[in-house]
Amino acid sequence: MKRFLAFVQKEVYHILRDKRTLLILFGMPVVMILLFGYAITTEIRDAKIAILDHARDENTQQLKDKILASTYFLLTKELNNEQEIAEVFKDGKTKVVVVFEPNFGKKLQTESSANVQLIADASDPNTANTLVNYLQAIVADYMMEINQNANIPYQISMESRMWYNPELKGVYYFVPGLIAILLMLISAMMTSISIAREKELGTMEVLLTSPMRSGQIIIAKVVPYVILSLVDAVIILLLGKYVFEVPILGSLPLLFMEVLIFILLALSLGILISTVAATQQTALLLSLMALMLPTILLSGFIFPIENMPPPLRVMSNIIPARWFIVIVKSIMLKGSGLDILWQETVILCGFILFFIALSIKKFKIRLE
Repeated sequence: MKRFLAFVQKEVYHILRDKRTLLILFGMPVVMILLFGYAITTEIRDAKIAILDHARDENTQQLKDKILASTYFLLTKELNNEQEIAEVFKDGKTKVVVVFEPNFGKKLQTESSANVQLIADASDPNTANTLVNYLQAIVADYMMEINQNANIPYQISMESRMWYNPELKGVYYFVPGLIAILLMLISAMMTSISIAREKELGTMEVLLTSPMRSGQIIIAKVVPYVILSLVDAVIILLLGKYVFEVPILGSLPLLFMEVLIFILLALSLGILISTVAATQQTALLLSLMALMLPTILLSGFIFPIENMPPPLRVMSNIIPARWFIVIVKSIMLKGSGLDILWQETVILCGFILFFIALSIKKFKIRLE
């Protein structure tokens, strides 16, 4: 145990002496979150919706058929009451709930006016706004159809409501994604470079001749980066909350537990990269190319996964950041708990076990 702690202490000293490493670890999160928060404001199809039909008459059925006949929407669930709306949003899959008022068709015939309410999940404000506009256009088209032979024009009034982000602030969407991007890049990149540096300088062989096992060496090199990555996560959360006023509605201990799981995943992936990289430059390039582009493009951070072609949608399932972004967004903006997010959590833990097992195997093969 003393040898292990001494090794961890050595790694901490090395990090603290390297000003460039410290700049990347603590400068990058601040710069990126400020850039994304202030500078970035961002065709939908197969968006999942739920319908609450109080009337269940001919007119609401016609309007539902028209909505679902488009390529934009897929029906996930028919709701029975208002209490189910909050639950259906918490799974993160349903984007809009369409609510038809009681006696919709009767009011349309007798009063020439009826109401439809659109409730959108605005944790992704751009998608929510776009979907509401699509639905409003479909309802307007339906009104034109039924008014062709009507003596008195029918009017359907629509009320839109944005849940989780009523002001449609883009930063609500970007901050959870930035946590995933930065932790993945910093944790994986720093770890891969650290181990590659030992191999490049020829000191890894010296470490392997010590009484410590290869697994202990890997763990000892990872511990400092776990602590530093947690500090980065705290910095991002504090900037998000106090600079951009992004809420944290869910459990803070649960959020930090999920952050720690993702950090361990990123570190294990960095170790895996280091086992195939002989130099620090190679490790850096592999980390940037193999992690940054897929994480940004296929995780749902910027582009909705629902809009991607089927092959890319399937490929996005193996991008760890996709599942972590769902977790962070649900905890921060929706107040979801582990009872809803357990599947995503299990997937992240599965990634960790896979990457660690593969890393240890390749580490032994290459260096022992």
